[in-house]
Amino acid sequence: MPLRFTFRQLEYLVAVGEAGTIALASERVNVSSPSISAAISQLEAEFGTQLFVRHHAQGLSLTPGGRRIFNKAKRILDDAAALNDVAGDISDKPRGPISIGVLTTVAPLISAAIRRSFEMKFPDASVTLHEAHQADLFNMLGRAEIDVAITYGMEIPKDVAFEKIVSLPPFVMLPAAHSLSKKTSVSLAELSAERMILLDLPISREYFLSVFQSCKIRPNITDRASDISVVRSLVANGYGYSLVNMRTKSEFAPDGEKLAFLALTDKINPLVLGLATKQVEHRSRIIDAFFQHVQQHTENHGLPGVILPT
Repeated sequence: MPLRFTFRQLEYLVAVGEAGTIALASERVNVSSPSISAAISQLEAEFGTQLFVRHHAQGLSLTPGGRRIFNKAKRILDDAAALNDVAGDISDKPRGPISIGVLTTVAPLISAAIRRSFEMKFPDASVTLHEAHQADLFNMLGRAEIDVAITYGMEIPKDVAFEKIVSLPPFVMLPAAHSLSKKTSVSLAELSAERMILLDLPISREYFLSVFQSCKIRPNITDRASDISVVRSLVANGYGYSLVNMRTKSEFAPDGEKLAFLALTDKINPLVLGLATKQVEHRSRIIDAFFQHVQQHTENHGLPGVILPT
C-alpha cells in the first residue's frame, strides 16, 4: 500500500504544530507559507480529519486528533533522523536536528552562545531553540516537542533524566547606590527590614522563599515580577533587593542603571543547573554530542554571560 503522505509534509505539520502559526513555521523551515498551507490541507484530506483549529488573528492550535498525529509524526521524523546517526557512527560526525528548550531566566544569557559554539563544532547539526518556564519545559519533553532542556534540578518528573552542569548558590542583587553595595557578602538577617522584589516564577519562587524559611527569616516582599529583566530594573532603581542564582557579567539593568551583587554568608543549598531529557535506553548521537559539548564548554569556559562561583 503506497504511503498517503511524504516526510516533507510531516516536517511541515510538525513545524506548524510547534510554531503555532504558518508564518512562523515558514520562517523556521525556509519554505513559503502557501506551500505549507497546501501540505497541511493535503494531509487533512488524506487522513480525513481536521488537524488544526484556525483562530482568527491568533494562529492555529492542534485538534485532539491532530495532536495524536502530530506526536506520531514527530516520532517518525525522529526515527528517520536516527538514520543520520548511523551515518554519524560511520563518519564519527553527529548530525541532524536537535530541539533545545532553555529556562526563560537562563535563555537570554546562554542559549545563543551555546547554540553558536555547538553549531561551529558540529556544522551538520540543525538546532532549534525554545524558551519556557520549568514546568512547561517538562511538558514539552513529555510531548516530544524538545529533545533536551537546560533547566534547574528541581521537581524533576520520574520519566526525565537529569545531569548536572553546575551548582549556582544564590546572590543578593542590590542597587549600586545601596549602603551595603560596597561589601562582598551579606546575611539575610542584615536584609530582613529591607524591601524585597521576588522573582515570581513557578518553582523558582518556591526556592527563593525556602531560602528565607531555612534561615527562619520572613522577607518583606513589596514587589513581584515574572520577568528577570523587570526585577533587575526595579532593583537598580532603588525599589528593593532581590535574590538571583546567576551573577551576570553585566552589572547593569536593561535601562542602564547599575547593580551590585553580594554573596550570602548564610549556608544555603544552591540550585543545580543541568540538562534534562526523557529517560530512554539509547540517546541519539546528536543529543549525546550536545550533552558532552555543554559539559566541556562549562568546564573550559564557564557559562556565557555568567560569573560562576569559585
